[in-house]
Amino acid sequence: MNNVKLSEKDIYSALSEVYDPEIPINIVDLGLIYNISVDEKNNVDVDMTMTVRGCPMHALITQQAKKKIEEIEGVGNVNVKLVWDPPWTPDRISKEAKEKLQKGE
Repeated sequence: MNNVKLSEKDIYSALSEVYDPEIPINIVDLGLIYNISVDEKNNVDVDMTMTVRGCPMHALITQQAKKKIEEIEGVGNVNVKLVWDPPWTPDRISKEAKEKLQKGE
């Protein structure tokens, strides 16, 4: 077993490779990640949301998020929990992602 302690930054980095198929922006920059915790055994818990409650892609996106985290060397158990409180708003989108959307990229 790897003795490297994972950080929230490691998890955010992996999650930044997961994209909403309908929007060309990763889930971190979209502001969908609400909380990340990593315990002493590198078990990871993530609270995330979707842009809308009825998002048809929620299962795919949460599965991709879990898979990306599981690919990190030394990671323990991974739990990705979908939450709806607080509700997502466009205010959560990163400045860079807002600029990309405005440019129509």
